[in-house]
Amino acid sequence: MTRRAIELLLLVALGAVWGWTKESPAITFAGGLVGALAWSFLDGMRARRVLRWLNKGEATRAPNLGGTWGDLVERCRKVIKKLEKKAQSSDARLEDFLAAIQASPNGVVLLDASGRIEWSNLTAANHLGFDPQTDLGQYVRNMVRNPAFTAYMAGGDFNHEIQIDGPGPRPSQPTKISLQIHPYGKKRKLMITRDVTAVQLAETMRRDFVANVSHEIRTPLTVLSGFVETMQSIPLEDADRSRYLDLMSQQAHRMQTLVSDLLTLSRLEGSPSPGAGEWIDSEELLEHVVSEARGLTQAISGTPHLIEPVEGANLWISGAKTELLSAMSNLMSNAVRYTPGGGQIRSGWRMRADGWVEFFVSDTGPGIAAEHLPRLTERFYRVDRSRSRETGGTGLGLAIVKHVAQRHGGHIDVHSVVGEGSTFVIALPPSRVRARVTG
Repeated sequence: MTRRAIELLLLVALGAVWGWTKESPAITFAGGLVGALAWSFLDGMRARRVLRWLNKGEATRAPNLGGTWGDLVERCRKVIKKLEKKAQSSDARLEDFLAAIQASPNGVVLLDASGRIEWSNLTAANHLGFDPQTDLGQYVRNMVRNPAFTAYMAGGDFNHEIQIDGPGPRPSQPTKISLQIHPYGKKRKLMITRDVTAVQLAETMRRDFVANVSHEIRTPLTVLSGFVETMQSIPLEDADRSRYLDLMSQQAHRMQTLVSDLLTLSRLEGSPSPGAGEWIDSEELLEHVVSEARGLTQAISGTPHLIEPVEGANLWISGAKTELLSAMSNLMSNAVRYTPGGGQIRSGWRMRADGWVEFFVSDTGPGIAAEHLPRLTERFYRVDRSRSRETGGTGLGLAIVKHVAQRHGGHIDVHSVVGEGSTFVIALPPSRVRARVTG
């Protein structure tokens, strides 16, 4: 027999005994009824305490009851604790999931059935230009004001992605954002965004590169083909044949130089940066490139240039010797090729106050207009194309210099004034230089 039944019988019996003492059957019955009502009231109070506790759902503040209600409270408390643990575990998994999406390089936006923003990671907000906190609940079509996006949303065909302009550093240079919508659930939508600016830039550079290489190789090939046909079809005097062969050799050498520079660029871009294990004498590097430059000016200039090495600090330079020599030789070669014969070229090493070291080449050439300076290190970019081809340049020299400098943690600087000459500088960080002790 349960405790509740015992309590009921006890209260009814007490009420009946009270009535019996009055020696009246009616009063005895009324006393028993009063006892039953008292028990019902007390049991109802316990039930209300249990209901109030269940409504609050606080497992740690369960009412202290005995009997059947106490057993019920204890079982409910255990169930509530299990549910709380499950909810905490689910919340933790949800937080981990959202943190993973937040760290994603792709943008993620969750839209409700009406197209309102339910959640967004920071990447998507940056891609599309809205605030991931204050703009929650806003219609995404009001946040992304782009005709292509508006038509995409209205059309309802989400089997393909679209590209729109995103916010950029300047209105004239917007980023390119690729986005696609994936329907899920009950008319909800998942929108994925990607920044494809770099991809488009790389594709543009690839197309330009292929076009430039094709153009650069086509010209000497055309010359070679023309001379070959001429020599095959027309009897030539020895002097003409010798002159044609010399011109053919020049064009073949030009193509060979172009291929060599392309291979050098490919090797620089595809190999790891040089470590700090090899230290080279700065004077040795300078003497080597000055000697090469003097040989070049004797070969191509009727009036040789005055090439002067500038005495500087005794230094050790850390890096790949072949790469540094290639970059330094390119700067010296450019100075010789673009400075009129008899001009002065000065080169050397110098330390800066901030600990950086610079290799510089100064010339007295025609100088370069300011609008050309930002693009000088682009592949195949030439200030004067006719002049470059006359001197045998490939248009890749400064691109090689830039890559070598960057691989050594440095950069290239150009200072030029039209009519006064130019100075090209390879700057290397303090970690790449140390003083050379003599004696």
